[in-house]
Amino acid sequence: MNEQQHVRARIGLDYPGFALDLDLDLPGCGVTALFGPSGCGKTSCLRTIAGLERRARGQISIQGECWQDDARGLFLPPYRRAVGYVFQEANLFAHLNVAQNVAFGMQRVPPGQRHVSLEQAVELLGIGHLMQRRCDALSGGERQRVAIARALATSPRILLLDEPLAALDGARKAEVLPYLERLHRELDMAVLYVSHALDEIARLADHLVLLEDGHIRAYGAVNEMLTRLDLPLAHGDAAAAMLDATVESHNANDHISTLRFAAGVLLLPQAASRIGRRLQLRVQARDVSLTLQPPGQTSILNILSATVTGLHEDGPGQVMVGLDVGGCALLARVTQRSAGALRLQQGQRVFAQIKGMAILG
Repeated sequence: MNEQQHVRARIGLDYPGFALDLDLDLPGCGVTALFGPSGCGKTSCLRTIAGLERRARGQISIQGECWQDDARGLFLPPYRRAVGYVFQEANLFAHLNVAQNVAFGMQRVPPGQRHVSLEQAVELLGIGHLMQRRCDALSGGERQRVAIARALATSPRILLLDEPLAALDGARKAEVLPYLERLHRELDMAVLYVSHALDEIARLADHLVLLEDGHIRAYGAVNEMLTRLDLPLAHGDAAAAMLDATVESHNANDHISTLRFAAGVLLLPQAASRIGRRLQLRVQARDVSLTLQPPGQTSILNILSATVTGLHEDGPGQVMVGLDVGGCALLARVTQRSAGALRLQQGQRVFAQIKGMAILG
């Protein structure tokens, strides 16, 4: 990986009873998620990159620019780091309106160093109609969108998002998520995203770092991590796999959309997306059933030929089955009785059945 195109962070930080020891080498653009249980070091990692943990040891460079190097006695204070930081709470300036809050971020950056314009930040977050509003008149989702726009207005080399949706209810999360997806698509910038919600990470992130007790347990592409049976991410009722697909056609008669992915096609209730658009599809393991023979007359729209790649006990009476579908990884959660009746084993050919209604875009 080119030195100018990555995020490099070697971090050591000691607390009473806890030590953070990370060695990160991440892409310089796209979204990398930090995931793990509370207290594993996710927020401490972000704070160290931002320069807010002066006691932290190590070396930090962002796209070729060194922010900390203990060996050379180098430590840039937070105000000299091109970083945008968004917390759980929006922390807007109550005495300023929305326009003044966003403009405040831009004031930190000399005109010649700005690569995100005020207009671009406002347009990306869809807050143009809010610019003259008082901050105390905004909903929670609107406040977070303003906070993200303010962070972008600093033209950061890296954007740090520390559980930005955790304080929002379901409706407000649904309001903000499309804007986060848009940032992912349209900005050439490194983003570190902390969340406890796997559905958010599956929808937004390219790569995932799994932290445990202050150390990196595993790192890789999101779908690879979500479907590894040796990791906790691939277990439980929320286990799911991600598929990259492109909208191929819409059938106006039966309101079914055809989406093409690497191993074939999927049929879904009509997707509200234009033909040619790429979508990330989430297939939950609990919504995948298995059969040894291709079914004949069935209401299930999606029948995919698959190979069993592994099996792992998944709680009382349950088995998580890893599947390869034409090079794409899927999961199926079945009962132990079903696994025994089908005599499932690694390398076995099966057919995965997925209801169109169960596939989440």
